[in-house]
Amino acid sequence: MKNIYSNIFSYNKKSLHKTIVNLKKGNIIGLPTETVYGLGGNAYLKESIKKIYKLKKRPKINPLIVHYFDYKNAEDDVILNDNFFKLYKKFCPGPITFILKKKNKSKINSMVSANLNTIAIRFPSHRVVRSILKSIDFPLAMPSANISSSISPVNAEDVAEEFKKNIKFILDGGKSKIGIESTVIDLTGKPAILRPGIISSKIINKILKIKINIKKKNSIISSPGMLKKHYSPGIPLLLNQKISKGTNAFITIGKQHKDKKNYFNLSKKSDLNEAASKLYITLRKIKKLKFKKIYVVKIPNIGPGIAINDRLKRAAVK
Repeated sequence: MKNIYSNIFSYNKKSLHKTIVNLKKGNIIGLPTETVYGLGGNAYLKESIKKIYKLKKRPKINPLIVHYFDYKNAEDDVILNDNFFKLYKKFCPGPITFILKKKNKSKINSMVSANLNTIAIRFPSHRVVRSILKSIDFPLAMPSANISSSISPVNAEDVAEEFKKNIKFILDGGKSKIGIESTVIDLTGKPAILRPGIISSKIINKILKIKINIKKKNSIISSPGMLKKHYSPGIPLLLNQKISKGTNAFITIGKQHKDKKNYFNLSKKSDLNEAASKLYITLRKIKKLKFKKIYVVKIPNIGPGIAINDRLKRAAVK
């Protein structure tokens, strides 16, 4: 597809160098990850963090995820425990975020963690952002590259459309393969899932050999993805529907639904990984087509379906 956006740059040596220079100056860059695109900034610089919150119109109580190349880069900022290393060995780099206790000597700006004594950290697997993290001497604070509470972006064009000229530099790394945000697990005490993702609690249970629960409610917002309203297309969503009324949009899954102009199938094979990867693309498409309501068929609440239902439930909040 031809690039019609002046602020999107293809990934090459020249754009990589330009990205690094801008990050060192404290500027904010649109960056690809395997989950969704993010707004990357120097996690040690207060000015960078302030810019991220301002761009996203993000509540100050909602912390950011800090991205590192590997665990050795994170040792000065957080306390790494046995459960962390068990999961790191199995899943990293990859779509899992860890909530860990912050070290007193950490240089992570306090705004990143919403003044909490914990930090959310992740080790992304996307080759573009890994090449950046390997080339700099600071971690990246990087929330999803969208206005707070709206649909997360899965390609560079989404970011450009979301922020227009308010962001000067977006590095194009192709479509995000996974398409929804990382699993978030709190490891500061008894492990608990704060945000479900592709890596399910069932899979984590097998690694840690203990039962991991998904926290339904929490008075402290210690991780992204915990706010009641999130991922919203700005259109009313009705969940667990058998049919769509009138000409409203209908999000389906499986072969049992007919192909109609207002029907949007996440996966004809009922593949929940495929459905997850197409969720935000589908919501953006429906929004662009200016449907007034979105009906959503019941999504199986297993594996990646748990994460899909979490996103849809938050998107449906009025």
